[in-house]
Amino acid sequence: MEEPIATVEALRDGRLIVWSREESRRLYRQGYYGKPLGVSKPKEDFDAPLILDPIEGLYLLERGIIRVRDPDGSEMDAERLRGIARETMDRFDEKYLIYRDLRDRGYIVTPGIKYGCDFAVYRYGPGIDHAPYIVEVRRVDEELSASEIVRSGRLATTVRKTFIIAAVEGNRVRYLGFEWWKP
Repeated sequence: MEEPIATVEALRDGRLIVWSREESRRLYRQGYYGKPLGVSKPKEDFDAPLILDPIEGLYLLERGIIRVRDPDGSEMDAERLRGIARETMDRFDEKYLIYRDLRDRGYIVTPGIKYGCDFAVYRYGPGIDHAPYIVEVRRVDEELSASEIVRSGRLATTVRKTFIIAAVEGNRVRYLGFEWWKP
């Protein structure tokens, strides 16, 4: 296995930080992972530490791309990071499985907080294209009201995105996409 390209420090709130500017840029360039601290619209040549959320961190750790250290300096394995993430993030397991499925399919996945959903999904990456999809993670058995569908549709239409509900069913991730059109 290759040497990880970044050493990451775990923060107490579940997020992770890459302090090395060089490692931050390399990690960001590799797949638009993380968000450079204090940089609103990052380019590949930014000069700032990189913040990763727990979902990104676990994905990268499981693939051997990063090494994670506790604030005390000890190395953290994937199960320990998963445990911390479960404590700090609602529905972590479902979100992680959906994130991993989308990444493994070649999409660039970022937090979707600015759209009021779980993920924004790009074909090529932020700054290269606009995210054509916004994804909300739901449980398979969770009801979806008509007003929630309309609200989500109005949001997606306003920002010109396809609204997708994603759910984990057994070992499979299921996607239901909504596109609005005018006759």
